[in-house]
Amino acid sequence: MKHAYLLTGKPGIGKTTTIKTLIERIGLQQCGGFYTEEIRVQETRVGFRLVTLDGQTGIFAHVKSRSSLRLGRYGVNLDCLESLGIAAIKKAVEAKKLIVIDEIGPMELYSNRFKQSVIDIFNSSSSFLGTIALKPHPWLDGLKQQAGVVLYTLTPDNRNTIIDTVVCLVSSFK
Repeated sequence: MKHAYLLTGKPGIGKTTTIKTLIERIGLQQCGGFYTEEIRVQETRVGFRLVTLDGQTGIFAHVKSRSSLRLGRYGVNLDCLESLGIAAIKKAVEAKKLIVIDEIGPMELYSNRFKQSVIDIFNSSSSFLGTIALKPHPWLDGLKQQAGVVLYTLTPDNRNTIIDTVVCLVSSFK
């Protein structure tokens, strides 16, 4: 892994918004991978949509899902993660300057294929930008401690500074 920038913070602090802003500022043509966004009905979050940076979408988790894999009230759709998300990661490793994964968290950890894809990025010469759960977890904590990882904890006060810092660092890549 060339460079790895991981963003963490409390739920709702703006990790996905920060990732989207970073993609926009760095340039979509240089980035590959995916992000997740909330699915809301009125003011209530009912699920999460996976969005690849080349425009594909799928329902990753939903309260109405019949999946036996559950995290809280959400049923997790591993097929979405593995067919869309992992494919986007592999495509990015082959052709993009920066691999983006939003997010590496408890839902994604149901997939051993996903975890292997993340490890493959860490073992590659690719540069990486991702969000990672704040809550302690042995596997996630191991990623946070990898050599070459810069971990940023987002707060309302530092979000814009972190965006500027990461854009500057990524822009210096050759």
